[in-house]
Amino acid sequence: MDGNQIDHEALRQRFNPEGSELRQMQLVMLDILSEVDAICRRHDIPYWLSSGTLLGAWRHDGFIPWDDDLDIEMRREDYLRLLPILREELPDHLALQTMDDDPNYFFFYAKIHDRRTYLEEGNNYDRRWKERGIYIDILPMERQRIWLHKIGEKAQGHVYKIWRTSTDDERSMRKVRRITQFNKKVTYPILRALCKLSGARTWTSGMGMPFHKPRYDEDIFPLAEHVFEGRMFPVPHDSDHHMQLLFGDWRKLPNLDELHPHARKIKIKK
Repeated sequence: MDGNQIDHEALRQRFNPEGSELRQMQLVMLDILSEVDAICRRHDIPYWLSSGTLLGAWRHDGFIPWDDDLDIEMRREDYLRLLPILREELPDHLALQTMDDDPNYFFFYAKIHDRRTYLEEGNNYDRRWKERGIYIDILPMERQRIWLHKIGEKAQGHVYKIWRTSTDDERSMRKVRRITQFNKKVTYPILRALCKLSGARTWTSGMGMPFHKPRYDEDIFPLAEHVFEGRMFPVPHDSDHHMQLLFGDWRKLPNLDELHPHARKIKIKK
């Protein structure tokens, strides 16, 4: 089944009809993205729609109807340039979340939350986070050897097990912070130096992130644009090949009876 054969209206009615909780959540994420897009364009910071958000743009011209997250990617050097700008220019109802902004946050990528909303993750990783609103993810990409990235992934992976199996959150969070800070200050600078010495050309998710599918310059740059929910946003230059590497046959719908949402509880203030 290709994009022209998909009954988009039937999918919308089944998963995210207008006024539904999921559709309201998607519109909040779209508003966050629009704010970030305006800031990035104002400061000439390149980024692109990624993962399921990119797939949704091409297959559905917007959100995948059942999708409850939104991801964008950018090069790590642009990511580091963007973070202080976001702290200065985000409107008051939006909050940047990194481990520098929230000591209990242990992901190596940023989130931007809408403070007028409330969300609980199904995995319960967010139970001690300062920010708990609906969010989008901003993912830094780095040139890495995939095997070195997997070492970095394992170095942080123990944190997730500690927090997932915690019976004493105070004690567990102290361990989580120690491991995370050691990786940030010691493990990952060493791995980045090795990647640089190795002449790595493959882009993949930044150190400490559990995603290692490859991306390539010729697929991403120069960036193009594509419609997403009625607005134009940056996408990889060769999105087709880019998504084949990530998803295989991205035009084909998954088994709609085996979908697993991220969010467990959502509240949107009127």
